[in-house]
Amino acid sequence: MSMLMKRIAFFTKSTPKPSPSFPFKYLESPLRSCPAQTGAADFSGEGDMVYSDPPESATVNSLLPNLLQPRVVIYDGVCHLCHRGVKWVIKADKHRKIKFCCLQSKAAEQYLRVCGVDREDVLHRFVFIEGLGVYHQGSTAALRVLSYLPLPYSALSAFLIIPTPLRDIVYDFVAKRRYHWFGKSEDCLVLQESELLERFIDREELMFRNQSKL
Repeated sequence: MSMLMKRIAFFTKSTPKPSPSFPFKYLESPLRSCPAQTGAADFSGEGDMVYSDPPESATVNSLLPNLLQPRVVIYDGVCHLCHRGVKWVIKADKHRKIKFCCLQSKAAEQYLRVCGVDREDVLHRFVFIEGLGVYHQGSTAALRVLSYLPLPYSALSAFLIIPTPLRDIVYDFVAKRRYHWFGKSEDCLVLQESELLERFIDREELMFRNQSKL
């Protein structure tokens, strides 16, 4: 009888469910490799970086040492088309869920290292770091960003049902011609519209760089 009870206890013992991929609270180092939706990165050693949802406030917290934020768009800051897209998202994102970072800033390096992509990759397809070990590029990144916006914009994420290669054909066609069609600036365009900087995790770096030029 005791043996039977032990077996019943063994098969009915509850197992912990995996932590949800998003949102993230503070995770202590060290971390090991984490599967990604479109890419994966290894985390090991004392210098590991972790994700954390910043406290709710009027402004987005700056990038802190060894602390990365989720839902960050890294884009070509000198591209006029990209800048227009960022301005549109900021205006539509009433709940301030999405943060931004210019590819040309040093703050972007840590995020790129986590994703395992380089600057040339982002010049071709912008990156949306959704959370720990989860990032997207190109058309998928754009649609995932839309999914965090309020209706009716979030409904556009339904286009994710279209196969990625087909979506990226259109994305790449425009991306390759964006400088010729829309123009390119010498420096990050957000510096010309300082009211947008509060949504940028690299705003302090951008402001310091701008002041040093004066």
